[in-house]
Amino acid sequence: MPVASSNEIPCICTGYGDALASLTNARKPFMQNHTPEIIAESYPALFWRFLRFGLLAWGGPIAQIAMIRQELVEEEKWVSPERFNRVLGLYQALPGPEAHELCVYFGMVNRGRFGGFLAGLGFMLPGFVLMFLLSWFYLSYGMAIPRFQAVFLGLQAAVGALIVRAIHRIGGHSLTNAYLWGIAAMAVLAEVLGTPFLLTLTVGGAAYLLIKEERRTWFYLVSALFVAGVILAWKVQGSGVLHNINQPPTGAIHAASLPGLFVSGLRSGMLTFGGAYTVIAFLQHDAVAVQAWMTNAQFLDGLALSGTLPAPLIIFATFVGFVAGGGLGALIMTTAIFLPAFGFTLIGHSTLERVIQNERLHAFLDGITAAVVGLMAVTTLNLLRAGIGDWRALGIFALALAVLALWRAKLAIAVVMVAAGAVGVALF
Repeated sequence: MPVASSNEIPCICTGYGDALASLTNARKPFMQNHTPEIIAESYPALFWRFLRFGLLAWGGPIAQIAMIRQELVEEEKWVSPERFNRVLGLYQALPGPEAHELCVYFGMVNRGRFGGFLAGLGFMLPGFVLMFLLSWFYLSYGMAIPRFQAVFLGLQAAVGALIVRAIHRIGGHSLTNAYLWGIAAMAVLAEVLGTPFLLTLTVGGAAYLLIKEERRTWFYLVSALFVAGVILAWKVQGSGVLHNINQPPTGAIHAASLPGLFVSGLRSGMLTFGGAYTVIAFLQHDAVAVQAWMTNAQFLDGLALSGTLPAPLIIFATFVGFVAGGGLGALIMTTAIFLPAFGFTLIGHSTLERVIQNERLHAFLDGITAAVVGLMAVTTLNLLRAGIGDWRALGIFALALAVLALWRAKLAIAVVMVAAGAVGVALF
């Protein structure tokens, strides 16, 4: 399946079905299309428009994209529907939150690169401010108050359900043949045995490229050498990620350096293929498994908080930065993880439209996405073992998973998070 569809989610808004159905054709050639005349807005008006979008950004990427399309394409006709579909297809193939990248694009269409910067800033600002304040409250008061501890115990279990549902959704669109399943399985093994994830992603992309070019012998050879190398390295090192479930490797929380936070955020922002949920694996790897900035339980709390906010999911990076490095750490981590989403559009949108037509790149990205699904599976196992400690948490997890599977309304995630917190108070 094309990468452009790897993070497609079934339409939950009837009025926007046509726009989302077009994602399956996102890789058609990016023909130039006439852009209708639009009225250039003042910078303050442009910023306010996208700030308003940010304040209303409930319900995840599908609802956010539909909101933007309704106002700027259907009602005000900033671009044609055909052009919108091609631009959305491009951002589906690239890493980063598509809704945020679309805001940057529309700002640039209206008022150039500075307009794009203001639009992207306006869209992300409400989520950043709310997450910053919640992170401060969490560290200053939340865990010292028994009732809030109970809230977070309920939220942790519900977040586990949210991640399981996301893996099922992403995997269903990404693992479309036996070779992609095999790459995902290799990634699971590599992650369990402690292999650097960048190596795993590179091998996954290269392996599937070999398959698409009908070099099956080379595919099997590369796969066998990779698996053998992973097992040999594990035998020498004698450890793997599953040895560190609830606590960091040293058993102590380490303060992060500001450059370290920037590098972690930038790398995560560059590798978010297949949907915003895939960033969970990369940030958890840095924040918990390697750098020991926080525990898995704290990481789950940050994810839970982000699920209640009108913002792209990756805003939970603000929480990671705050816990690891205080207010300045939160600002640096947030800047770094959103930087690619700004840069792809403001610097290289036209070039990327041409590059993304390369079929070899499609195959490489498909392989990376399959490997990411494997990495997410292991990360999810670690997080579940940290967030589900008894039958009460297991009950919340099961109920939340059932609701998320059956109820696909825009506010389903936020409602489930709030309800899980309330149940947590009652049970814990």
